[in-house]
Amino acid sequence: MIERVRGLLRMAEDPAVTDAESQAFTAKAAELMTRHAIAEAEARAEQGLGAEEVTRFDFLVSGKGGHGKARVKALGMIAGAYGCKSAVRGNQATNTDRTLIILGTQSSLDSLQLLLPSVTLQMESSARFCAKEHIDRIRERRNVDRSTLATERNRFYRSFVRAYGEAVAQRIQEFRARLAEESSAAGAAGGSSDASGGAPSAATGAELILRTDAHRVEEEFERRFPQLRPTRNERTLHRDGYRAGYVRGSRAELGLYSAVGADGRAGLPAESEPAHDGE
Repeated sequence: MIERVRGLLRMAEDPAVTDAESQAFTAKAAELMTRHAIAEAEARAEQGLGAEEVTRFDFLVSGKGGHGKARVKALGMIAGAYGCKSAVRGNQATNTDRTLIILGTQSSLDSLQLLLPSVTLQMESSARFCAKEHIDRIRERRNVDRSTLATERNRFYRSFVRAYGEAVAQRIQEFRARLAEESSAAGAAGGSSDASGGAPSAATGAELILRTDAHRVEEEFERRFPQLRPTRNERTLHRDGYRAGYVRGSRAELGLYSAVGADGRAGLPAESEPAHDGE
């Protein structure tokens, strides 16, 4: 499965493929990894094996353009959707790189290690494209000096990236919850009643396993990082950039059945702010 995923992501990152093809390859990779992680967790429980190890993965995040803080916000939310917790080292308002420290089960980290680079590639490509369109529209409407345009582009770009990550994370959460429900329902339908004639046991259901793993990750995170300071929200939220990023993230091809929202449409929150990571 890992080799299949790597092959799909290599094709997704090939500059010769179209944007639609790249998204389709990334879609299939994300779906394979999500299904595999849940299947692995169920198999361990059925075989009476111990809980999967909670470990750490460090992901280097570029600070290019001064957008490093927005990038770690976006990627931290995506990591959280996989049941992981994250902290940031070196999260200063400069062009320097950051390290996103992610704690989670080994299978979740395996998925993120493969997926985050490709999601980052899609996110940055969309951000550049939409920021350029936004600035071109401003140039057409009025005469604006170069410094003002640069400031406008930066604010738009940062807000776009944060909203893109939020939308992708929400889709992953919905997809994982749907898979867990399907797995638990299938287990209940095929299980046997207990000695008292009650309902079938759901002890090995994916929903319970994911909840247990999330609790263990939370405890390990608190043990390792007991005195984290919350990151500050950026005061440069650009509404047009945020809206564009959320819509793009809602449509990003991840193989997750549908866009954000139960009705398949992108339900943009009126006043939505990304969740805090540790700093």
